[in-house]
Amino acid sequence: MALKAGWRGRFFEDFAVGDLYQHALGRTVTTTDNLWFTLLTQNTAPIHFDHHYAAQTEFGRPLVDSTFTLALVTGQSVSDVSQQVFANLGWDEVRLPAPVFEGDTIYSQSEVLAVRASTSRPNVGIVTVRTTGYNQRGEVVISFTRAMLIYKRGQAPEVPRLAPAQEGGQ
Repeated sequence: MALKAGWRGRFFEDFAVGDLYQHALGRTVTTTDNLWFTLLTQNTAPIHFDHHYAAQTEFGRPLVDSTFTLALVTGQSVSDVSQQVFANLGWDEVRLPAPVFEGDTIYSQSEVLAVRASTSRPNVGIVTVRTTGYNQRGEVVISFTRAMLIYKRGQAPEVPRLAPAQEGGQ
């Protein structure tokens, strides 16, 4: 039996300006997600957790906490753009052009905007992407740019792996 290595993410050398990654997984946002995230972050705006209050707004229902949307869409992008991250440098130009509601399914994609070697850290490079999240109707619900320090190939910490089972023994 041949051992097949799983996807470990892109290294700095794998990025090129203009690359577009459609992230593999969508995620349906639940009421529990919205309530828990709102409580965990101590967000006291009733539009997120008080269904009676939210029913009286122009939306007629709770809005999903926008920082949950930012976290979700960032997370969706990790396997394509930041699995080999040394550190995030920042999120900029965060825009929320349409609301997210409980029950919406969010998908996302990222476009590489800039790639350059770090002048202070020879083991990493700086990659900047624009990530866009959209709902099941194709409406853009969030967009942002994110700059990251990404390890160069052969420079990332080793991840411990189990040794393959030996044939005929333990």
